[in-house]
Amino acid sequence: MQMIRKMARPAVTVVLLLLSSLSVAAAPDPFDGAIEHARARGSLKLEGEVFHVQGLEIAGGHIWVTSVDQANRKAYLHQFDRATGKFQRRLEVSEGKRFHPGGISVSNASIWVPVAEYRPDSSTVLVEIDAETMVVRRKIHVADHLGCVAVSGRTLVAGNWNSRLLYVFDLGKTAPPRVVSNPSSTQYQDMKFVGRHLVAGGSRTLWSGTVDWIDWPSMKIVRTLRSGAVGLARPFGRGGAYTGEGMAVEGRDLYLLPEDGPSRVFRFTIDA
Repeated sequence: MQMIRKMARPAVTVVLLLLSSLSVAAAPDPFDGAIEHARARGSLKLEGEVFHVQGLEIAGGHIWVTSVDQANRKAYLHQFDRATGKFQRRLEVSEGKRFHPGGISVSNASIWVPVAEYRPDSSTVLVEIDAETMVVRRKIHVADHLGCVAVSGRTLVAGNWNSRLLYVFDLGKTAPPRVVSNPSSTQYQDMKFVGRHLVAGGSRTLWSGTVDWIDWPSMKIVRTLRSGAVGLARPFGRGGAYTGEGMAVEGRDLYLLPEDGPSRVFRFTIDA
């Protein structure tokens, strides 16, 4: 959650920042389930060091996760085995003052990762990484904090801090991106193109969020599923919405990664 991304301060200050960033943070959403109109299918523990999680993508036999090591100001892309959750490799993607990775997307054998300064209204480098070799293919610099990306062919959509604005890039052109408003009040943290829809997940309060299906390119929301909160049981749950961080979609399967390391990928099957 980008509200939580303002941390690295004393605990009391962090709590005040969290409460002030969400107008309805003082009361839980009435929905107290996990994901509305979806069945829980279990979870997979990720075996390996992960810091404050940000983005999630699943393709082929791999799980990719971005996380930020706040103490050492480092941004990482991690790769895990999809079947076992075993750690395979990781790549540092920090670039100077930019060490905040965000929600990620895979397209045409590339992993796209936004790496931004750890503050709103700052700067970002969008990094395209070869999914097989982990070699950087290209970088695009943007004068704003971008916290999530979705890619389909030549089209890339990126949300700024809490996704108040969405930047639309044509990767085949050098023209500046088109900027549109978020059609929802949900603060999107991860988004993917799924067919003709942009599917985006994020938080609305500290305890709730949504996953939205947005028609592309009209930007009209056509479906919304509400999200409840993860428990606080140790050694996992830190609370917060299931949709508060990483999200991936595969057919009717929805995968969510809400917890910092040690982390679990939760799988849900969405009702037709």
